[in-house]
Amino acid sequence: MNIQFKAATTTQHFEGILALQQKNIYTSLSMAEQQQQGFVFAEHNLELLKTLAAELPQVVALANDQVVGYNLAMTASMKSIIPSIIPMFDAFERCTYKDKALTSYPYIVGGQVCVDQNFRGNGLLSKLYHATKDLVGKDYQLCVTEISTRNLLSLKIHQRMGFEVISTYQDDKELWNIVLWDFSK
Repeated sequence: MNIQFKAATTTQHFEGILALQQKNIYTSLSMAEQQQQGFVFAEHNLELLKTLAAELPQVVALANDQVVGYNLAMTASMKSIIPSIIPMFDAFERCTYKDKALTSYPYIVGGQVCVDQNFRGNGLLSKLYHATKDLVGKDYQLCVTEISTRNLLSLKIHQRMGFEVISTYQDDKELWNIVLWDFSK
């Protein structure tokens, strides 16, 4: 099957992201499903996705014009638009990478990545991140995100493609791994 990777630009793209997100949101999955398939945490809406897309490309994987994967991205300047992720940004401010403050690097935040269950195992997560890097990499050195410590599947897939754990922190709901992908590697 031919899969295209592009920046989300249409309402259909954004609605496809939201539909896939709802299928994989942790509150819709049993604990067994979360362990077997992974899960996403944050819930977005159409307005928020359009706001994110105005700042950075939000990459979608399309099969027959249907969203089968997505990688959301944001900058540190967008910290306040999603109050639930302020603790993540606060944790980033305490991190170092290569003996320098993480915040001294130009970085993007991997806002959320998800692949439709029927398309997993084909390297789409890596391809989504690489498509994002291709669109923004000249302006940024790193991609940083958080992964729940109980989402072992997601952590393993991220590590396989080059992300490394640089820290952990606890918010009011979860224990999180902070992971980083150095675009130069």
